[in-house]
Amino acid sequence: MTGQPDIVIVGAGIGGIYAIIRLRRLGFSVVGLESADEVGGVWYHNNYPGSRVDLESDTYCYFFDEELYRDWSWSERYAAQPEVLDYLKHVADRFDVYRSLQLGTRVVSARWQPATQRWLVETDRGPVLEPRFLVMATGQLSRPRDPDFAGLHDFQGEWYQTAQWPKHDVNLKGKRVGVIGTGSSGVQTITAVAAEAGHLTVFQRTPNYSIPAQNRPPDGYRRRRLLSRFPHLWDDILSTGAGTFMPPPAGKAADFPVEEQYQLMQQRWDFGSQSMLGVFTDQLTDWTANELVSEFVRDKVRDAVRDPRLRSALVPDSYPMGTKRLILDTGYYEVFGQENVELVNLRQDPLRRITAAGVETHDRHVDLDVIIFAIGFEAFTGALDDADLANDAGIAPTSLWQQGPQTYLGLQTHGFPNLFFLSAPGSTSVLANLYAGNSYQVDWIGELLLHMRSNNRVQVQATPEAQERWGGIQAAAAEHLIRRQVNNYMVRVNDDGSRVYIPYGGGLNSYVAHCVAETASGYRGFAFA
Repeated sequence: MTGQPDIVIVGAGIGGIYAIIRLRRLGFSVVGLESADEVGGVWYHNNYPGSRVDLESDTYCYFFDEELYRDWSWSERYAAQPEVLDYLKHVADRFDVYRSLQLGTRVVSARWQPATQRWLVETDRGPVLEPRFLVMATGQLSRPRDPDFAGLHDFQGEWYQTAQWPKHDVNLKGKRVGVIGTGSSGVQTITAVAAEAGHLTVFQRTPNYSIPAQNRPPDGYRRRRLLSRFPHLWDDILSTGAGTFMPPPAGKAADFPVEEQYQLMQQRWDFGSQSMLGVFTDQLTDWTANELVSEFVRDKVRDAVRDPRLRSALVPDSYPMGTKRLILDTGYYEVFGQENVELVNLRQDPLRRITAAGVETHDRHVDLDVIIFAIGFEAFTGALDDADLANDAGIAPTSLWQQGPQTYLGLQTHGFPNLFFLSAPGSTSVLANLYAGNSYQVDWIGELLLHMRSNNRVQVQATPEAQERWGGIQAAAAEHLIRRQVNNYMVRVNDDGSRVYIPYGGGLNSYVAHCVAETASGYRGFAFA
């Protein structure tokens, strides 16, 4: 056991980088494992054309070091992928993360060993590691969904996935390009590729809500204000529901006359950002209030698209706004006014198969040189399953989540000692700024490990009672959300018709309050050995 690390951290994205820095500073020996050949996680792999953040750059970053925050200046309100990756590489270099990190190393299995009270971690590169603790910082939107389309292997052109974009230059200039998928990655890709492709065909199944990001150079006044508050900035972030600063809701929609309702929505439209989801306090829980804002956005789409046929296809009408991720764009609807861009409405003309020369729908064949798949991820569990985690009984934690998440605070699952998750089911996860959520969880785990060290404890796991109690708290937080009532990747619909909301929907500030209460209780929700 000599020379074995205290902690193995899997993943070197936002959470993994910070976990190495923080836990090493607390005096633990740490080894990080990352399957890619560079840090960055999702911001390394998602280097597709047009990729950028959808939270403001000056809060989509780390807050643990004042000099770092002051020294790094973002060039845009919503930074593009190359700048985000440069930032993460800079942090890793500045804080000597690479010293503790094994790049190009994939975890192929991890098994709990009760005899030694350690994890046995096997990789595809070298010796087995036996850490006391295992921290999974693999992310919740990191395993791409496979493009399972009939005939794909027959295609004679090039095809790519936004979530696994190649690191070499992809020449699309003058080519016939097809994009399948119109979620956030698809919208960003389409907007960027439209300026380069000879002809672009967009294959759309579901029209989604997309609003202008109102991207621009950073606001100097805002930056000075944030810098002046830096000693309090982290607490300010944790006091918000989304881990970022946005204008607060004005009040219930029905409390305002029609003219003022419109003015409030227009102000948010002009401001940009995810704040369009919080014009009114009740728009995510009251169907009438939601429809008011949804129709406002639909009207904006109608104004932006002149062609009646395109307008009918692009207006989002199949789900309430805010029940799927709101997309921020930089001119998406405008590209459909270009002569080289066309839309195939798959609701009217379904996709049948990929052919050697392109895409065959029910009514036509589209000849293509390149196909880009923007079809999303195996959310929440995909990356954990890839690591083949199991306890001493051979049970995987995700196998216990089939009817919904079974975690305590999204940090641990009973039956898996010394295993911690970041941004997992049961935490705010994808509902909050991932820098804020990951950093807070790492800090909390670090304090728990210090508590164990000072009390000569070597094993910890959530109790079944705490896990069950947290499940009830989760359910109560999501009970009135419209999002829970609409099918989306955050909702598990069981065979009996019950619906389980996978992340914690009460907001980051509420989540932090629960974690603080757990610490104050002396960690009553955990069993130690």
